[in-house]
Amino acid sequence: MHLRLITAGESHGPGLTCIVEGLPAGLELDREAIDRDMARRQLGHGRGGRMKIETDRAHVTAGVRHGRTMGGPIALQVANRDYTNWDERMNPWPVEADVPEVHLPRPGHADLVGVWKYGFTDVRNVLERASARETAARVAGGAVCRAFLEAVGVRIRSHVVQIGTVVAPERGAPLTVADFDDVDADPVRCLDADSSRAMVEHINVQRKANESIGGVFEVIAFGAVPGLGSHVSWEERLDGRIASAICSIQAVKGVTLGEAFEIAAKPGSEAHDEIFYSQERGYYRETNRSGGLEGGMTTGEPLVVRGAMKPLPTLTQPLRSVDIETREPAQALRERTDSSTVPAAGVVAEAMLAYVVANAYREKFGGDHVDDVRAAVERYCERIGWKPR
Repeated sequence: MHLRLITAGESHGPGLTCIVEGLPAGLELDREAIDRDMARRQLGHGRGGRMKIETDRAHVTAGVRHGRTMGGPIALQVANRDYTNWDERMNPWPVEADVPEVHLPRPGHADLVGVWKYGFTDVRNVLERASARETAARVAGGAVCRAFLEAVGVRIRSHVVQIGTVVAPERGAPLTVADFDDVDADPVRCLDADSSRAMVEHINVQRKANESIGGVFEVIAFGAVPGLGSHVSWEERLDGRIASAICSIQAVKGVTLGEAFEIAAKPGSEAHDEIFYSQERGYYRETNRSGGLEGGMTTGEPLVVRGAMKPLPTLTQPLRSVDIETREPAQALRERTDSSTVPAAGVVAEAMLAYVVANAYREKFGGDHVDDVRAAVERYCERIGWKPR
């Protein structure tokens, strides 16, 4: 059994759609929890004017009856309220008005390569789909995957560890689910108060200078059983799937699993997670340098993933570009934009990690009804003698 998540829609079109296929029947969904994740994607100091227009809600149109999944594909729709201002420019059907084309590609965006690849003369045909607005649909689908994971004991959380030059200090003790109770109340979703204040100030300074700012977020999955993924085929290695999913988020240019680059500079004796055993705990590790992954499979330790996000390519003071119609030098297109979306990117990464881990559970445990899945997970944990930490 495989899980599939697909999105459709454009940034300023009528709306976005997400279809999730492969979840078992009988899974209870919470409408408020899904909409809460939608609202969390809009959080963070540094967001632009679009967030003042949109109040995202996910409207379920298929696959759910009376709050429970029925085993078929689940369809969710997210309306674009801003479409009322773009009806002529983004109408699916021909309009009488003369709609001017956009000929000013932005460096760092899909604009120029997209028009080359698909044979367009209008950059808007590319930028509308390439926009990070598409992630609203992913978060809707990810919230459904999260509900499935919570039914089998997995919790996913995220926080910001860097914005621009401001880096939060490493915490002395491993994070727990409880450490994230108030993270969404922080203006940049950072767990360190001093770093948060410095990040907010850095965003303010850069915004006044007409700059955008990147950074790093961390997402953690707690409670995943050992043995998700596989070592037997490159395409089944879970670390590869996770890296692909996180790098698919717009503006993310790098992914680390566990301590990654730090252990690349260490000798082997300091790079791996030694194995211990006791009657009370069974097999366990005292470190988690691998980020909960060995040989393409989960180890039972928390899955720890970081994503590095570049500064957004749409600037209030545009970069130099070329008009693709005249071939003359010009400034790149200026659209409504954010200064920083690193806090929101962490929420999107939660959705993508939820999808990958949920898919791994479906592949390993199958089950037509969610109770079948729970029973299969329990039997497996009994067989290997593993208990959730």
